[in-house]
Formats: sequence, structure tokens, C-alpha cells
Amino acid sequence: MTRAQAAFALRGRNPDVLTCIANLSNDEVFTPPELANKMLDSLARAWADGNDDADIWADPTVRFLDPFTKSGVFLREITSRLITGLEDSIPDLAKRVDHILTRQVYGIGITYLTSLLARRSVYCSKWANGPHSIAKSFTAPEGNIWFERMEHTWVGGTDWVLTADKDGNEVRKPTNGKCKFCGANQRDYDRGEAFETHAYAFIHTDDPTARMAELFGDNMQFDVIIGNPPYQLGQSGGESVGSFAMPAYHRFVQAAQSMDPRYVVMVTPSRWFTGGRGLDEFRKEMLSSHRLRALVDFPNAADVFPGVNINGGASFFVWDREHHGDCEVTTATAKGVRGAAVRRPLDEFDILVRRNEAVPILRKVQAKNEPAFSTHVSTVQPFGMRTRFHGSAERSRSKPVKFFGSGRVTWVDVNELRLNHHWVDQWKVLLSAATDGNEIYPLPIWDQRGPFVSGPGEACSESFLVVYVAASEEEAKNAVSYMRTKFFRFLVSLRKPAQHNKTENFAFVPDLSMEREWTDADLYKRYGLSRGEQAFIDEMIREVDFTGAAPQ
Repeated sequence: MTRAQAAFALRGRNPDVLTCIANLSNDEVFTPPELANKMLDSLARAWADGNDDADIWADPTVRFLDPFTKSGVFLREITSRLITGLEDSIPDLAKRVDHILTRQVYGIGITYLTSLLARRSVYCSKWANGPHSIAKSFTAPEGNIWFERMEHTWVGGTDWVLTADKDGNEVRKPTNGKCKFCGANQRDYDRGEAFETHAYAFIHTDDPTARMAELFGDNMQFDVIIGNPPYQLGQSGGESVGSFAMPAYHRFVQAAQSMDPRYVVMVTPSRWFTGGRGLDEFRKEMLSSHRLRALVDFPNAADVFPGVNINGGASFFVWDREHHGDCEVTTATAKGVRGAAVRRPLDEFDILVRRNEAVPILRKVQAKNEPAFSTHVSTVQPFGMRTRFHGSAERSRSKPVKFFGSGRVTWVDVNELRLNHHWVDQWKVLLSAATDGNEIYPLPIWDQRGPFVSGPGEACSESFLVVYVAASEEEAKNAVSYMRTKFFRFLVSLRKPAQHNKTENFAFVPDLSMEREWTDADLYKRYGLSRGEQAFIDEMIREVDFTGAAPQ
């Protein structure tokens, strides 16, 4: 057995080392080999469908790029499949391996460490031209897996410090800018040589195609761009503007599409289906382009990324440049497919309805053309008060208002409230601003308190939403009853990717008269839901014994 044969024979041992490494963080997640192979299987089917049943792994001209490689799992598995598929066209194993690694598989490391790891996975050596490398034609140590530390390009800074340039000249340096390419906050990522910059080469350019030509040579056209991009940039939490983590994965998808490959295959969080900061245009482009050939959704991301919390689940897609039509949508778990795959248009609604079984239910509801319940729901900070605001424990105010805040009830003066003073003396329905996300089925949607009636003389911080303003206590109670139904919570679930309750989450819920109490039986009859559709709602939405009690 040759050295190359031995190297690839050892891959068959268990356990696979790439199943054992720990993730870098929740936004830079190593892809399990099992998931990588599911994605490659989907790619192979798409290639065969679009190329007269041809085998992609038997084509010595196809070029693959993973522009944000971490463990190298995609490039390794692609190489393994090509070694088998090209056996007839390139019989000599050593020449076949060398051809694949030098002319067909390419990658860009996201950090120096991951570039070494990826080379070790693909070349069996951290240096492509080293003595232990199974590729024999490389002259440069990086081979076709490139990495070079890059810096962000900061723009828009308004705060400055005095420092010195490399020649010792005094210069003013901005401190609160944003990167013009990825939107990263300078305060988070301008932190010196000792830390990674996370300025990813693939998206830190105005022209990704020209950038790839610089790295790998002119006329570098990739047929397939595949991988698992970094998910976000920035630090979560904080009160200051711009301090929240921002999605980044859509920038990688858009950069890949701009290079005009035949296929883009990527795994991302599923939150782009319905929400996410800065993702509205991306969602519209993805759904309306009709180029998504296949979408496999894992509502519980732990099914494919064990030990990683990705709110709203994860999914992978096959984008096909030549495809113009419906998309095959599959809902999956670690154990297999949940429900049949269905070909359907993705832009039938303004968001992507992830479950195929939900689509005919939503069609029946929308067929009545009723106004949306979302018109009743306040924006965040219904009274203009932040989470950290609290009043006094004593009621000694000239115009006292009972104030529901984060974790406690206090008293404020009505004049301290910044917005919607006219709501104070009305009957209202309040709901916690953050409740259960879309991970553990069946879904509760609300916490155990659920929506509750708030009477005249009461207000709240942004820890709650005002979801209904009523003319009477009875009307408010009927609204609470409606919101507790599985029907109501099911329609909310279609637009609620994570824990936060927002006005737009209620856009699919019909605005019915609250002069009466509604039950699930009433609602199922009103919209003509079949027994199977009712059973699906029961499967999706949990029976909850809501307390409906206001905070004490």
C-alpha cells in the first residue's frame, strides 16, 4: 500500500477526529461530517438533475471552494468522493490525488489555526508542500487552502484618540467606526495583534471574483461554493446603540452568488426565514429569486450541531444558478425526515413558512381576507421605558401608576412615562416581551403566565408588550382567551423564530371581534380545518395551563 493509500485508508477508522473537536463559539461552528455528507448528497442530486444524470464526482474539471473553512471537513469529504469517482479517468491513485488537491478543491481559512487544521484534514499535513503531504505538486506551504491575517476597514467614526503611525508621526484614530465591508463594530474588533480580527477575506472586498483570482490565479471560476459561514459579528447585549450581535452569514451567501457559480450550498441559522436584524432584503432576494432548488430545515439545531444553541434552528440550501421554479422543502431531525418533502413556491408569503403542513392551514386563514391582529400590538417600549427603569416601592406620587418592570412591581408618576399616556387608564392585555423560542416541540409560545389583563392605572417597561387595548375588562379577558388558544399560538409560531415577541409575529393572526370568547373548536370550524390539520396544530403547540396572573 502506498503512502497515499494508507493515508486515505486511515480515514475509515472510528472515531473520526472531526466528530470530536470542540466548537470555537456559537457563531463559528464546526460542521459534523454527517451533516457535510448530507449536503454533498443533495449537491450530487442537483448536479445529476441539471446535467443529464452525470456524476459530479466523476468529473475532473469541477472546481469546489469552501471560502470559510474551519476543520476542512467539506474539502476532505469532497476529496474522498472524487478519489472514488475519478478512478476510471485517472487510474493512478497518486496522480489522481494530486490532480484533485491541486486543481479541484480550494479553501480559505477563517483563522490561522483553522487553516492549519483544514490542511491537516485535506493534505494530511499542515504544510501542503511538506514531506508528509499527500499532494506532491505544491510549491507553496499553503497549497490551495489560503489564510492571511486581514484588517477591517473602519469608516464613520466620530470618537477619536491620538496615537502614532509606524513612523512615529502623531495621528488621530477613530474608535467607534464600523467596517465598510462586514459592519463589525470597531470597539469590538479593533483590539491589536494578540487577537483574531475576524476580518474574513471572502467578504472584505468589493469584488470577490477578483479577490479569488488574486489568491488562486486568473480565470478561477468555481462550479460549487460550499460551506458553513460564520454566523454573526459583534457582542450580544448592552444598552448602547450598535452593541448587539449582527448576522453575518448572509454576506457570505451574497458574495458567493455574486461569483456566478453553478451551485451554492451552505448551512446557516434558519432565522433568516422570518426575522433577523438586517435580513429583510436578503430574505426577499432568496425567496423571490426562485433559484433555491432544495432546502433542508432542522428546527432543533442540536439535531445536527450537538451542544450548540442556535435559536430558531439551522438549515442548509442548494442554490442553483440555472434553476427557476419551486423549491423542495424538507423538515428533518437527527433521526430522519419529519413529514414528506414538498415542492412549493417560497415567496407565497412575505416570510418563509418552514413547515409544509402549515401552508394549507395558512391559506385557509388568509382566504377570508381579515385584518391582522398585529395592528393591536405595540412596538418595544410601549410606554417608552427601558428594561432597567424601575419606580419607587412607595405609592407616594401625585398621579401614581402601578408599573410592571423586569422582575418587580413599583410605582411611577404618570408624567414619568414617555409614550402612550392615554393607555394608562384603559384596560389592556400585556405579554412578556421574551418567551419561549422555537426549539422544543410541542411549543408553548408563551411562558406559563401567558398574556394577562392589566387594568386602568397600570403601565409597563419594555419587558412587556401591550398586545391589546380594550374598551372593557370583559373585552380584555376575551382577548386573553383568544391568545391562549392553540390556533392563535400556532399562527404566531410561524413568524416567531426565537424568544422575542414582536409586532410582526402576529401578522398571520386574524383580528376577530373580542365581544365574544373564542375556543379552538370555534376557530377550527370557522376556518374549515380538517382533522389532520387540527392534529398537526396539536402536534406543534403544547397544551399549557396558563396562570394569567399579573406580576406581583
